[in-house]
Amino acid sequence: MTVNETITNLAIAARRAARSLGTLSSAVKDRALLKMAVALDAQRDKLRAENDKDLASGRAQGLSAAMLDRLSLTDKAIDSMIAGLKEVAALPDPVGEITEMHRRPNGMRVGRMRIPLGVIGMIYESRPNVTVDAAALCLKAGNAILLRGGSEAIHSNLALAQLMQEVLTGEGIPAAAVQVIPTTDREAVTAMLKLEEHIDLIIPRGGEGLIRFVAENSRIPVLKHYKGVCHIFVDESADLTMAGDIVINAKAQRPGVCNALETLLVHRAIAPRALPVLGERLKEAQVELRGCPETCALLPYAVPATEADWPAEYLDLILAVRVVDDLDAALDHIARYGSLHTESIITASYANAQRFLREVDSSSVMVNASTRFSDGGQFGLGAEIGISTTKLHAYGPMGLKELTTKKFIVYGDGQIRN
Repeated sequence: MTVNETITNLAIAARRAARSLGTLSSAVKDRALLKMAVALDAQRDKLRAENDKDLASGRAQGLSAAMLDRLSLTDKAIDSMIAGLKEVAALPDPVGEITEMHRRPNGMRVGRMRIPLGVIGMIYESRPNVTVDAAALCLKAGNAILLRGGSEAIHSNLALAQLMQEVLTGEGIPAAAVQVIPTTDREAVTAMLKLEEHIDLIIPRGGEGLIRFVAENSRIPVLKHYKGVCHIFVDESADLTMAGDIVINAKAQRPGVCNALETLLVHRAIAPRALPVLGERLKEAQVELRGCPETCALLPYAVPATEADWPAEYLDLILAVRVVDDLDAALDHIARYGSLHTESIITASYANAQRFLREVDSSSVMVNASTRFSDGGQFGLGAEIGISTTKLHAYGPMGLKELTTKKFIVYGDGQIRN
């Protein structure tokens, strides 16, 4: 069987499974999720044995320490997956929710019902925990999911899929509701992206190169974000202790993630006071600063920034710093160089905070908070399937509701249109 035939058959089976998933009760879905959590705990040794195969292969291929860390199914990683399954099971089920019901002049009632999207195709790299998080969210939202993980995690992902399918079968749910593509052949991704008759949505999760490849080659709608160029603007009224705590957290707590701070903007009026304070704290955290001329004049240890630094996603302990004239200049900079991911303002001014919230066109906009909070779990969505910086149909962290849509429903008693 060719790769194309294999992927097509998996997608057809997922479509079949999706038809029954949309009618499952919340109790059945929640019970399956909780049994998956139990199975994960019981099968730790088996999962680690399969994960060890991936780790050995990764070391032989020269994967970086950071990549191997993301690939590892440690007890902590398994505990996190178990907690995620329990969190999703505890969330309200969005499927079947009826809203906006109103009566028309002819007596007909029109409303909207929340329904599953159908079949989700997910293409992702490295992290085996994504396999479980994505499957849990899709199952709760009534969707079938076809998962194409990175070749570096193939043994781990297949073992996790088998575990979840055994639980599904035991609960009378089609095993095809959760499938991992069993081949590492790169042609599998291209084949998957052509199946618009069987797959309703593609969600890529990984580096910018992967996401651009998917977006450029897919016949299926794609929810994506290319990168996270996140900004913090320190307004002239900012509390500098608060600003320092937030900036250090946003940049240095975990610099290699998409919601980490990449550019710091500082109001000119406060820059002579703020930059020495912030600069010293960033220096202590071993953050390299790349600054505009005013920044370099105030912080001699800063490296002069180039034009390439303003749109850069470093994913490292590097921070671009720019002094701007005022809030308008900060808004202009973000509009030009931002990636629609997450922006934050540090201010004591209610008026400036409200302007920032209204005028910044990003999927998450914050006041006096770290950009690191831009996350489905932190926003109360439970596990997160990804972040979208497209606006159709989801914008920002994607949880259960973002894996559904709405259809119109109509109650009549014999009305006909004149």
